[in-house]
Amino acid sequence: MFVFRHGGRRAITATLTLTPRPSPPLAHRSYASRIDLPFTPPPVPVIEQCPTPTCQCRESPPGLDIEREQNINGSLPAYAEQILISTGRIDWPSKIDEVESEDSALVRQLRKYLLRDGKYSDVGGTERKPYHNVMLTNSSFPPTRSPVHQIKHSSEPPKDSRSVPVSNPGKDPSISGNQNTPITPPASAFLLPSFQYVPTIPTDSRAVEDFIKAFILPAKLHQTHNTLSREQKNILLRQPDRQRQFLGARKIDEILILICGHGNRDSRCGQMGPILHAEFEEKLQRQNIALLHDPPVAEAEIVNTAVEGYVPTARVGLISHIGGHKWAGNVIVYIPPSFAGNPLAGKGIWYGRVGPEHVEGIVGKTVLEGKVIKELFRGGIDGERDVIRL
Repeated sequence: MFVFRHGGRRAITATLTLTPRPSPPLAHRSYASRIDLPFTPPPVPVIEQCPTPTCQCRESPPGLDIEREQNINGSLPAYAEQILISTGRIDWPSKIDEVESEDSALVRQLRKYLLRDGKYSDVGGTERKPYHNVMLTNSSFPPTRSPVHQIKHSSEPPKDSRSVPVSNPGKDPSISGNQNTPITPPASAFLLPSFQYVPTIPTDSRAVEDFIKAFILPAKLHQTHNTLSREQKNILLRQPDRQRQFLGARKIDEILILICGHGNRDSRCGQMGPILHAEFEEKLQRQNIALLHDPPVAEAEIVNTAVEGYVPTARVGLISHIGGHKWAGNVIVYIPPSFAGNPLAGKGIWYGRVGPEHVEGIVGKTVLEGKVIKELFRGGIDGERDVIRL
């Protein structure tokens, strides 16, 4: 292949008719010196392939059209925070905010503030600068219900028809003092890689804006924002003092394994997700890791994972669309910062093309030993919001 950058046909012809210059004697030739590039070790421990399972595992559904040729290393979407909303469901509409429901109330409010043209979308001069992308994801984890909302949804008829005063931390206009008034209960969400759980998030506009200011906005702005005024910078910065408004917010000390099972978005994940869910729960229990199924307790707890006799805990959940359905199964493994002896503590590792035959290896090598399996690796994120690349 020839690339003609300058001149036309005459210039080419003239060049071809010139007498070629003789090569210099061998003793006078010069060669480029060899440059030895220093070896850069990967940012995390790595093994090339997933170990062969040592025990029986479930079979993958037949006939799934899984793409197996493309290099998936680096295929995760860029994000600074994943808001994992607890819905207690195992599937959702194709677009998780398209149906009016309890599940979608928080998503709709968050999209209004965080997506393009939203008040808290990143602004750099006149251009949108997505330096703090937020990923909104539904999960099958059950939400935490406050006593107020348990009373509201009780099947028992009220003993007294008089209005009863209730707490309303977000000043939700849908919550009134009348027990017979339909209400939208507050949402619950895991925040990753912040590794925080917020059990009660009222879904009215004002409360959701407070939630964004308290937990979601960046603690530090990108250098591109240096051109903004102090007032503009303050709008985009997190205000952690507001976290006190959300009672029960706590650090996450359990392992989280998230599996895309969004069947209404793509049938491959819809079929593979439940199989992987059951396989992960079985293999975690084989390693004496306790499974958590109840809603998280809405209280702060300090967990010392280094104490003798400590039993690790884990949650395995199905989640909505995260991209890359053609690489089903898609799995995210979050190891909490409290697992100080694990090299992946405080990080999230994304895997694709995961089948039941890989689950034992992921539990043994990634969850317990802190090693990334390169053949399945889509990417990762650490506590500083830096992308993990291999």
